[in-house]
Amino acid sequence: MSAEQKIPDMYLSLPHPCSYLADRMATTLFVDPRQPIEPEVFAVLMRSGFRRSGDLVYRPHCQGCRACISVRIDAVRFRRSRAQERSWRKNADLAATEVPGEYHDEHFALYRRYQALRHPGGGMDDPDPRKYVDFLLSRVADTRLVEFRLQHDGRLAAVAAVDVLSGGLSAVYTFYDPADMARGLGTYAILWEVKWAQRLGLHWVYLGYWIRQCPKMDYKSAFRPLEAYVGGRWERVRDR
Repeated sequence: MSAEQKIPDMYLSLPHPCSYLADRMATTLFVDPRQPIEPEVFAVLMRSGFRRSGDLVYRPHCQGCRACISVRIDAVRFRRSRAQERSWRKNADLAATEVPGEYHDEHFALYRRYQALRHPGGGMDDPDPRKYVDFLLSRVADTRLVEFRLQHDGRLAAVAAVDVLSGGLSAVYTFYDPADMARGLGTYAILWEVKWAQRLGLHWVYLGYWIRQCPKMDYKSAFRPLEAYVGGRWERVRDR
């Protein structure tokens, strides 16, 4: 980070139950939310294994545990697997459109249906649109929303929130219509984001944290070539 890009102040949270591994406690390193973060500084933090939730920029920092591994797809060398190729063809009837990174009633209604199915009663299953905006959007990043609609009737099937960085894209969150679960829209959205990164001449698509011991996170390991941030540097994940 250059002299002009001052390293922001950081703090460590109190221990709290881990959201992914039931038998463990977690602590989080986070950037002082009162400090403004320039886009280039945010990009540097992303390259250092950080992530954001709303305006909060953070990285797991747990004593004796390094299960949360930041991963990114090498979009330049990426090739779809056979299963991913099937997902790509299955969703050929979708049209993707980038819309302003702001609140949309239609998006929030879809988000509520998705959370009611995937995370009923959880912290994200909340009827307050303000909390939705505070989670998905941010002042620290250039966030775009991508709508995926069926071409024949215009129905909204999925929405992906993506941060555009210097050098890459960050897949923030994707939610979709529960009626379209068989389409594999989570996988398709990532494939589309890789294609978008290629069109923009960007090298990486950041997927957040991969946890080997957590089955619901294992989908990230299917996108190859994949790099993991380990020991302060990015390393290629070996093929399984």
